[in-house]
Amino acid sequence: MATSSTLPVLLPAKLVPPSQTPPYEWTPHKDLSTPVPPPLDDMTHEQEMAALRQAMDGRPVKKVRPRRTVDYGGAMGRLTLLRKMRPQTTYVPYLRPAPPYIIDLLPPKAYPDNSSTSLCTKFVHTSTNKIRCPVNCVVWTPEARRIVTGSTSGEFTLWNGLTFNFETILQAHDSAVRTMQFSHSGLYLASADQSGIIKYFQPNMNNLTAWQGHREAIRGLSFSPDDGRFATASDDATIRIWSFEESREERVLTGHGWDVKCVEWHPTKGLLVSGSKDNMIKFWDPRTGTVLSTLHYHKNTIQALAWSPDGNMVASASRDQTVRVFDIRAMKELRVLKGHKKEVCSVAWHPVHPLLVSGGSEGAILHWDLSAASSPSLRPESLERLQHNLDPARRSPKHTIPTYGPSPSTHSAIFSSQPRTTTRPVSGAASVLGTRRRSSREEARNLQRYPRQMTTTTRLCPALDLGWVLGGERTALMVLRMALMGLGETRMSLYLDLLRRTLRGRDQVGVPI
Repeated sequence: MATSSTLPVLLPAKLVPPSQTPPYEWTPHKDLSTPVPPPLDDMTHEQEMAALRQAMDGRPVKKVRPRRTVDYGGAMGRLTLLRKMRPQTTYVPYLRPAPPYIIDLLPPKAYPDNSSTSLCTKFVHTSTNKIRCPVNCVVWTPEARRIVTGSTSGEFTLWNGLTFNFETILQAHDSAVRTMQFSHSGLYLASADQSGIIKYFQPNMNNLTAWQGHREAIRGLSFSPDDGRFATASDDATIRIWSFEESREERVLTGHGWDVKCVEWHPTKGLLVSGSKDNMIKFWDPRTGTVLSTLHYHKNTIQALAWSPDGNMVASASRDQTVRVFDIRAMKELRVLKGHKKEVCSVAWHPVHPLLVSGGSEGAILHWDLSAASSPSLRPESLERLQHNLDPARRSPKHTIPTYGPSPSTHSAIFSSQPRTTTRPVSGAASVLGTRRRSSREEARNLQRYPRQMTTTTRLCPALDLGWVLGGERTALMVLRMALMGLGETRMSLYLDLLRRTLRGRDQVGVPI
């Protein structure tokens, strides 16, 4: 008699009773073989055989140390996991002040109020080519896994960013490589050399094109925010703007009196800043090729410039051993950083924290914390006092504010390097213009009659240009209002009205924009 197990099942599948296996019992279906140790690496096997041969010959066995690896991207994985597992959005694990807990350190973005986590103060490794020659420029590849260096011999050397070992070398230029930069998209690398030749490369180091850009060495190169154009600075005292796709020169910016050592494009706006051997920093409008403003604070060559991540400040490094930080919204020097023993060669901003890093010829790398308001002009009470001064209704008749005398520069006194400061009481229009009240029509006739007032308006046109580039009409008028505070209410209102019409193209006062 056949057993019941051999009988065919005629019921539907969903009506068949389950098997006798409990539902909680799990049976494996793959990886059923016994685990075995991983195969030995060929290099490890060769090292072991070499150690055995040395031991048999009676020689001391040389200890093999593994290459040090710096995994600077490992913290990103922990931060992503923490965002999924944390009890609340503001939770961050306690930072324990002990070396073993360095593995729990999160990226700088996790500590917005603690900039000390971003100070790279530990030496890791030194990489050297077989043929020793000076390295002029260093850039990270877009994926942040490799480093590209340009040397005086015209070679590109590619280094691993984790183990710092050599990967490949390429003869890219016939003369010394002076500058290189990846586009913001990371698809192309533009480089320039001592003879003024510009070249395009792909990330795989395939050369696309090359042409003669300048007559002399090119010292700086910077891409526009949309990668459609880039600017180059050269020892021939010019700055040239190029169309990237067409490799065509669009504009030549002339105004520096000596070699132009660096140029940087604003992160988001159509604004260029350049530094030269004539000790001047110039701001340019790339659309018209005109100089918007000139800063003459340094006493020696400007070696490097860097925009802050928000684009409101620019840092300059000079051969006068100082680093200076400028606020372009008011064209004011915020900080003078002194600490280098020799000339300052490079400067860079931290992408998250208010930190500035500078490198000097003496071999020192200095970290500067710009978060502390050490300058009186940065304190909250000073800002409140400035707002109080700008409000005519709240200003007392006895209050005094500084006014700036004429500057030897060709630009307005608000942009001069060392303005002569005097104080004068600010009261109503009667104390400034006399007891007799004058109408706006009389003031306009006086402005046309006396060239001194017209010269003042002409000198304020760079302020108009820069304010217009940064924020439009309102920003330009705000900058001009700060510059004209000492002229009295009636005269200041007249200037602002005339300059407002100039901005709108209804009148021509001084130099047109």
